Amino acid sequence: MSFKKDEESGLNAYYNNKSTIIQEARIFNESNVSPRKCRALLTRVVYLLYLGETLNTQEATNLFFGATKLFQNKDSALRQMVYLTVKELATMAEDVIMVTASIMKDMQPNSEVVYRPNAIRALCRIIDPSMVQGVERFFKSAIVDKNPSISSGALVSAYHLYPQGKEVIKRWVNEVQESVNVKPIASYFNSPQPTSGYLGFSSPQPQGPQTIPSTSNITQYHALGLLFQIRQQDRMAITKMIQQLGGGKSGSGSSLKNPMALCMLVRYAVKVMEEDPNMHKQMYDLLEGWLRHKSDMVNYEAARAICEMRGVTAQQLTRSVSVLQIFLSSPKPALKFAAIRTLSQLALTHPASVATCNVDMENLITDSNRSIATYAITTLLKTGNEASVDRLMKTITGFMSEISDEFKVIVVEAIRSLTLKFPAKQALMLNFLSGVLRDEGGYDFKRAVVEAIFDMIKYISDSKETALAHLCEFIEDCEFTKLSVRILHLIGIEGPKTLQPTKYIRYIYNRVVLENAIVRAAAVSSLAKFGVNAVDGTIRNSIRVLLSRCLDDVDDEVRDRAAMYLKVMQEETLAQKYVKDDSVFSLAALESQLVSYVNDSAAAETPFDVSGVPKVSRAQAQQESARPNAIDTIHIFKEHVVFQFNVSNTLPDAILERVAVAMQPNDAGLTEDFILPIESLSHENSPQIVYVSFTRDSPEDYVLGSFGCTLKYISKEVDPTSGVPEEEGYEDEYQLEEVELGAGSDYIIPNYAAFTAEWDKMKETGTSLTETFALSSMGSLKAACDSLIEILNMEALGGTENPQSTSVHTLNLSGLVTGGGGKVLARCRMTFSSGQGVTLELSARAEQESAARLVLAAIGG
Repeated sequence: MSFKKDEESGLNAYYNNKSTIIQEARIFNESNVSPRKCRALLTRVVYLLYLGETLNTQEATNLFFGATKLFQNKDSALRQMVYLTVKELATMAEDVIMVTASIMKDMQPNSEVVYRPNAIRALCRIIDPSMVQGVERFFKSAIVDKNPSISSGALVSAYHLYPQGKEVIKRWVNEVQESVNVKPIASYFNSPQPTSGYLGFSSPQPQGPQTIPSTSNITQYHALGLLFQIRQQDRMAITKMIQQLGGGKSGSGSSLKNPMALCMLVRYAVKVMEEDPNMHKQMYDLLEGWLRHKSDMVNYEAARAICEMRGVTAQQLTRSVSVLQIFLSSPKPALKFAAIRTLSQLALTHPASVATCNVDMENLITDSNRSIATYAITTLLKTGNEASVDRLMKTITGFMSEISDEFKVIVVEAIRSLTLKFPAKQALMLNFLSGVLRDEGGYDFKRAVVEAIFDMIKYISDSKETALAHLCEFIEDCEFTKLSVRILHLIGIEGPKTLQPTKYIRYIYNRVVLENAIVRAAAVSSLAKFGVNAVDGTIRNSIRVLLSRCLDDVDDEVRDRAAMYLKVMQEETLAQKYVKDDSVFSLAALESQLVSYVNDSAAAETPFDVSGVPKVSRAQAQQESARPNAIDTIHIFKEHVVFQFNVSNTLPDAILERVAVAMQPNDAGLTEDFILPIESLSHENSPQIVYVSFTRDSPEDYVLGSFGCTLKYISKEVDPTSGVPEEEGYEDEYQLEEVELGAGSDYIIPNYAAFTAEWDKMKETGTSLTETFALSSMGSLKAACDSLIEILNMEALGGTENPQSTSVHTLNLSGLVTGGGGKVLARCRMTFSSGQGVTLELSARAEQESAARLVLAAIGG
C-alpha cells in the first residue's frame, strides 16, 4: 500500500471540512435511516467541534434539529451519539428548548437504562433557569436511583445547573446526602439470575441493551461535589460533613469508598483549616488518619496537604514525609514523580525533615524518567552537605542536555540557592552556570542562569570578576534583547569598580557596532558610566572617542544618549546628578503627596511640586518595596470584634521580632482589649497571625467606620553565611492601609430562606423599616442589583438578581447578622429612568431593630 493511499484512508479524508459535513446531513431526513452512516456523520460533527471549528447560528440549528429527528430510531448506539451531539450544539443553536419533550420521554423511570443518563445530561444543556423547578421531580428520583450511571448523570447535571437554580437545587440536599452514603452495587457476575416458575417457564427479562453496573462508587465523588456547592456558605455544615465522612482519626471508618471522593474531602478539610484556625487540630487529626488509608491516591493527597500547611512543624511532618518516602520506591512512575516533587517543594522550607529521604533520592538519580531524576538531584542539592556537592554537580552536567527547559530552570534555581549556602563552592558553580549559558535554550532558562550569576556577583565578592567575564562572553551571541540590556547595565555599574575596567569596554563597544537599537542605547549608557567613574584620564578620553562615533548612529535614541553623556562628562555637577546619583523618589511619599494633591480642590490651580518628595537610594527603595505586608480578616462576636492580620515577611535577609499592629478607631464604640503579637517572623515561616481584640461598648449597636493601622516590629539583619540574626535590631514601623468595618461585608453573611414565608412571619414577630434612596449613578437595574448584593453581602432569592424588565424590578435578599443579630430580610423595589437613574425603596425586616437599621445604614451611610 503506497503512502498516498495510506494518507487518503486516514483521518484527514474521514473528517472532512464543515461544508461537506453540512451537505451530508441530508441523510438524517431519509425515510430509511442507516444507523451506521448517521453515527459516522455525528462523530464527524463532534470531532469538528473538538478541533475548534465554529458554526454560525443557522448551521448549528440545522444540524441540531436534523440530529433530533433520529430520536425515533431504536438503535442504542445511535441514540447515545445523538445525545452527545445535541449537548455540543445546544449552546450554538436557536430554539433548542423545543426538544425538551423528546428528551424527557427518555428520562422516565420505565425507559431503557442506557438512555436515561444521556437524556439527563442533555437536558441540563437545554433548559433555562426558570424550568429547573419543573424537572425537579425527575432529578430527585434520578439522584437516588440504584443505577450509578443514572445517579451520576443527575448529580453532574445538577452541579452545572446550580449557579442558575440555587434555590431549587438546595432543596435536593437530602437526596444528594443519600447518594454520598455508600450503596451495595451488584456486580455483573453476582447479579440475580432469571427465576423459573412452577411449570418451568422463566420470568421475562428486560429487552434491549443492558449496562454493566459500575463498582467504582464514582457517584460519591459527584455527590460530594454538589453537596459542598449547596453548603459552601455554611461553614459549620461543611465542618460537620467532613467530620462525619472522615472516618475518625484512623480514617478507616469513612463511608466514602471512592478514592477521588476522599481526595476531595481532604481538600475541603484544608480549606476549613485555612479559614478557621480553631478547627486546625481536628482537621489535622483527620489528615493524619488518611495517611493510613489503603488507597495511594488518598495517602498522597493527605501527605501533600500536611506538607503545604502554613506554619507546619518538623514534628507534624514526620508521618507525611514517611509516606512520601515509601512512594519513592514505588514501581509506579506517577507516584514517584508526585512524591519527589512534593519533597522538592518542602525542602525549600524544611530541608532537615526531607534529609531523611536522601538515601532513597540517591537511587532515583539514575531513574529512566528524567523528570524524576531532575527533581531528585535538585532536592538533594537543597538537603545535602558541602561534601556531596561535587558528585551531584558531575551527575547534573551529564544529563542537562536531555531534559526540557522547564526542568533546567528548576536545576538552576537549586544551584542558585546552593551557591549562597556554600560560598566556598562558587568556582564549581560558576563554571557549571557559564557552561549551560552557552547551551541551547529558551528565554526563561537563560534568564534563570543570568539571575543566578547576578546573585553571585552581589553576594560573593570573590566571584565578581570571573562572573563578569562570563557575562561579557555571553552577550557576544545573546539572542535575547532584554538579557543583553540587563547585563550591559550591570557591567556599567560593577565594571568600573574592578581592578582592570578597560577589559570590559571592548565587549560593550562591540554591542554598539553589531546589535539592534535598544541594545546599542544600553551600551552607550554603560560606556558613559565607565567614562564618568574612571580614575584614569586616558580611559575618559577613550570613552569620549567611542561616544563621538555614536553621534552618527541611525537611531535617534542612541544619538541623543551619546550627545547627552558627552556633555555630562564635561561637567562634574551634571555627572554627579545624572550618572553617579542612583537615588529615586520614595514611592510611599510620592503616592501620599499625590493623593493629597488630587483630593485638594484648591491645589488644582497650581502644578504639582515634585521637589518636596524625598529621595532614597535604590537599595532603600528596594527595601521599602519589600516591607512586610498584612492581610486583614474581621471576626464578629456578640460582645467583641477581633481583627486578624496575616503578616508576611518579604525580607529574606532579615528577621522581624515582636510584630504587632497598632489600631486607631476613627469612631467611638469599641475599646481595645489586647494584642497578640508575633514573637519572631522570618521569610521562611511566613505568614503568621497578629490578633487585635476590641470590646463592643454597646453589643446591641453595630459600630461602622475605619481604623488607622500601623505595623510595628523590631528588625534584625541575618548573617548570610551563618544564618544567625544579629543580637540587637532596630525598631521600625510601617503604615498599613485603613481597615474598614462595614455593614454588609463584615456584619452580614448570606443565608438562604423561603422569602415569602419568612417576610410574612417577621411582619408579626420582627421589626420593619423602610427608606427611599436615589441611585442616580446606576445605569441599569442589573447594575443596581449587582451593587446592592455586593454592598449588603446578602443572598439573592428566587432568581431576582436578574431583572426581567428594564424599568421596574423587585430584588429579594436574605442574610444573617453575626454576633447574635439573627435573620434579616430586605426587599428592594426599584424603578429606572434614563434621566434620573435608579430610585430605590429599601424595606428591611429583622428579628432585632438594630439589624434592620444596619441594612439601611449600609446604603445610606
